[in-house]
Amino acid sequence: MPESPSDAPALLLSGARLDDGRTVDVRIGGPRIEAVGAAGSLTTRGTRLDLRGYLLLPAPAETHAHADTALTGAAGGPPSHRPEDIRHRATEAALLQLSHGATALRAHVRVGDVRGLGPLEGVLAARGSLRGLTELTAVAVPRLLTGAAGADGLAVLRDAVEAGAGVIGGSPDLDPDPVGHAEAVLDLATAHGLPVDLHTDGDDPFLLDRLTAVAAGHRPGVCLGPCAGLSRLPDDVAARAADRLAAAAVTVVCLPQGGCSGARLRGAPPVRLLRAAGVRVAAGSGALRDLSNPVGRGDPLEAAYLLASREGLAPVHAYDAVSTAARAAMGLPDVRVEAGFPAELLAVRGDGLAGALSLAYSRIVVHRGRVVARTSAVREYRDSGAAAATLGLPRQGRPRPGPDGGP
Repeated sequence: MPESPSDAPALLLSGARLDDGRTVDVRIGGPRIEAVGAAGSLTTRGTRLDLRGYLLLPAPAETHAHADTALTGAAGGPPSHRPEDIRHRATEAALLQLSHGATALRAHVRVGDVRGLGPLEGVLAARGSLRGLTELTAVAVPRLLTGAAGADGLAVLRDAVEAGAGVIGGSPDLDPDPVGHAEAVLDLATAHGLPVDLHTDGDDPFLLDRLTAVAAGHRPGVCLGPCAGLSRLPDDVAARAADRLAAAAVTVVCLPQGGCSGARLRGAPPVRLLRAAGVRVAAGSGALRDLSNPVGRGDPLEAAYLLASREGLAPVHAYDAVSTAARAAMGLPDVRVEAGFPAELLAVRGDGLAGALSLAYSRIVVHRGRVVARTSAVREYRDSGAAAATLGLPRQGRPRPGPDGGP
């Protein structure tokens, strides 16, 4: 695979359906969209990909993964923390999430204690292995940062930043002084100009208010999550917390597919209340088949499906939580299916967003102007031809390739 996106041949996505109902051609040159026109109106000297029957969307981004523990749920004992083993697992997990559509990934990695920087070294090595396929950013997550034990944790956190961690994380709920923990994280992040991503359950309104106040105004941004405890608070208390989070420009990252090793509570916060208050709400996957969630799928479309089906969000808002809001939370450029925007795209077989979230089996993923992953599913029924013809039902078979090839 070429190292530079400019080396990639031009790509024409033809006959794709957009969420607004239009059917279009999309021409891509290098890492950006060059042109969008009516179906059949654009040409290319490069590769043409027939996307008839597919919905074309901005690609999701994974805001909350745990790459160092991914795929360890069936290990039968404590997982290995050797850097080479973590590199293998983190690479495999990121490729799985790429196949689901996520072209950018924020991976929380525990540092300190007996592990030192080993897990971070493994995840950073995986980042190198994945170059050109997906963008992986490591979040260094210490356990303790206050008191006598916290001095060692703070030293390891500084080393993690020097080693290449792109985000400073924390677990204030686990520290005897949670506000001091958050202040230490934010001080270091300010010194290095890095974003912050903190684990918190959010079930203590006083602590949540203190964390929000500490985080207010930090640039390039603060995420709090998974905040499942907000749903356990009285409505008026949760509403006041939402107003403060909005005023502080703090993003809430929820985990509708399950928990993670950094959180005690499961479930989602009151996402409709948060959105109504003006809080940016993004959704991540959390644990991917580790002990915290042995059946975690790491699928952003499943996260959006759960936000729609369980939390009552409209499909467009549910998908926004794993795409536009997720990218904004991670400091990534906005993506739209328009000329000039980054070519970070997901094509899903289906005729609308609600259907795609319900049955998103076949997918094609474009990262930096290249097709980097395909997943194909064919549904067939025995002796169904006559019944389908009689009742006028749609039949899904193998898609017909276009003149220059297709999915």
